[in-house]
Amino acid sequence: MPDSAADLLADLDPAQREAVLATSGPVCILAGAGTGKTRAISRRVAYALETGVVGPVHVLVVTFTDKAATEMRERLVALGRPGVAASTFHAAALRQLRHFWPRSSGRELPSILESKVALLVDLARTLPGGYRYVAVRDLAGEIEWAKARRIDPGAYEGAIEADGHDGPLPARLFAPLYRRYEAAKDRAGRVDFEDLLELTVRLIEDDEAIAREIRDRYRWFSVDEYQDTNTLQQALLDAWLGGREDLAVVGDEDQTIYTFTGASSEWLTGFTRRYPSANVVRLETNYRSTPQVLELANRLLARAPRTTDGPVKRLVATRVAGPAPIIRQFPTGLEEERAIADEARRLLAIGVPANQAAVLVRTNGQLVGFEQAFRAAGIPFQLRGERFFARPEIRRAIAAVRGSRRAAAEARASAEEPSVPSGLTARLAATWARTLDFRPDEPPAGEEARQRHGALLALLEVGRELEADDPTTDADAFLAEVDRRATAEADGSAGAGVELLTYHRAKGLEWDAVFLPALEEGILPIRQASEPAEIEEERRLLYVGITRARVHLWLSSARRRDGRTTDRRRSRFLLEVLPPPARASAGSAGLGGRGSSGRPGSASLSLLDGGTSAEPDGRPGLDPAQTSLFEALRAWRLERARADAVPPYVIFHDSTLIAVAERRPRSLADVAAIPGIGPTKLDRYGEELVSIVVRFA
Repeated sequence: MPDSAADLLADLDPAQREAVLATSGPVCILAGAGTGKTRAISRRVAYALETGVVGPVHVLVVTFTDKAATEMRERLVALGRPGVAASTFHAAALRQLRHFWPRSSGRELPSILESKVALLVDLARTLPGGYRYVAVRDLAGEIEWAKARRIDPGAYEGAIEADGHDGPLPARLFAPLYRRYEAAKDRAGRVDFEDLLELTVRLIEDDEAIAREIRDRYRWFSVDEYQDTNTLQQALLDAWLGGREDLAVVGDEDQTIYTFTGASSEWLTGFTRRYPSANVVRLETNYRSTPQVLELANRLLARAPRTTDGPVKRLVATRVAGPAPIIRQFPTGLEEERAIADEARRLLAIGVPANQAAVLVRTNGQLVGFEQAFRAAGIPFQLRGERFFARPEIRRAIAAVRGSRRAAAEARASAEEPSVPSGLTARLAATWARTLDFRPDEPPAGEEARQRHGALLALLEVGRELEADDPTTDADAFLAEVDRRATAEADGSAGAGVELLTYHRAKGLEWDAVFLPALEEGILPIRQASEPAEIEEERRLLYVGITRARVHLWLSSARRRDGRTTDRRRSRFLLEVLPPPARASAGSAGLGGRGSSGRPGSASLSLLDGGTSAEPDGRPGLDPAQTSLFEALRAWRLERARADAVPPYVIFHDSTLIAVAERRPRSLADVAAIPGIGPTKLDRYGEELVSIVVRFA
């Protein structure tokens, strides 16, 4: 515990020291990832208290999450400064409302509506046509977006048009729904979480006595994650300040990833315009990641348009050199998942703790394949956030399949022949189109809607995998498989292990090893990101992902996934993080090349194309003879697919044909030992495979 002001400065770098010494506002601390911003904030508070700039009861430290507030209070206690208020905007507003609302209104504060869903369910049923299928969570999210921007129902249609915002419903339908929600909430005598902020703002603006009391109590403010502040939060902050300038804000515009909630980095980037006398401090010395990891992060940032004055940010490493980041491309998403499981096993074997590794993905639905791959490899894992099979849309989709199966059974019992599409995947898609308005090739607008759509695509992939192994599989097999996976997921998410989560949930966290798969156009950047601002938010997601890694970093893509037969393009961001020579060769050779240039201590990248080696015109890990056999197997598969009138992947995935080319089975028993070939496929295709292998031998 420091005993003096000098001790509070002793172990800080020059930029952190500058931030701590700036004890009077306005102050803007631009803190890059891993630069010790929490240390700087807590030391600045402690230093201001130690030097008598402010008393502890007059300080309010605002954090982005309750967890961050708890950590801040713990740090201040460790510095010998207990009793300092640290909380989120909502928690601070709730305390003030509970204290002042009875005095102002003569009654107790209404109870808080924990979820908007309960009120919106009945309202959503009144929507016309297919709009009644819009998820209630998306409607709730749109209300939160509007309230975050202080847009009431009467102003909604005009605001949408001016902003270019694309909501889950046409504005002409959403505005009256929003109005009915507000009326239903008032009748129930409830307030929602956004109301807590709005009511506090009005309380301060409308009652001078209350305003004086609040402003006399809180005189010295510090706001963390300021790049994610929204209009409503800023209005509350302005009300607290009352024109004063003792404000320090801390943020990083390159980590702005919540604009879909109404947040805007403009409050951070425009801080010096509102406060021309502001002291601006830049924290760019990184204490988290190796030079190799930061090299990628810096290249990615260098291609982003800048909105703040001053030099382009470049994070500077303090850690010793580590292994080169690995960039790989795989023939299929399934092979990508298995390779990541193999690499995770290797890292655990060399001493990386399981809970110090993480797989980050763009949407929740992408985690399903990694659950399966890690479970098959015997690697412990844990899901951060909502479990896949517990998601409402997944439960509804499974229930719809059960209902469709019952309806089909009843139709057969009544001698009616039900009209259903051929094949399990087609039947699942038709069922969900009818009951959930799900269109696999038509992703909806809005972040929540895209997450839901991605989850349903992942569930559809479970059916596609079953159908690829057995074209005659049915809904019973699908339901049995999802039940098995749901049980295994619940068991697997209970203990410590490799973390599986989305980029958005990874904000503020860090691990020794980070895997960033599915870096493809249409996934990251996501398909719906078309405007420059949307593309830049996708870039920031990848930046957040890269900078979560301390030592080991893996970036990968797949040529094909989700059973599709068309090749996918690598994410544009992958080319941007390569060194110029590698970028030039990648443009013609496709981010592949021969072998690996990565070694511990090297700043170069490890560029592998699916296996441990890859010839420019060959296949991953195959020698020339195996490559010829593989191509012959692919030609046979194409002919057989045409004869059977099915897509080629229904017969065998490329990964299975590669295994056949590597093992060269000479008998049906040899074929049966190859992963991906079950009894049905063995009976149907086994002899043909052996015949091709023998002919090439």
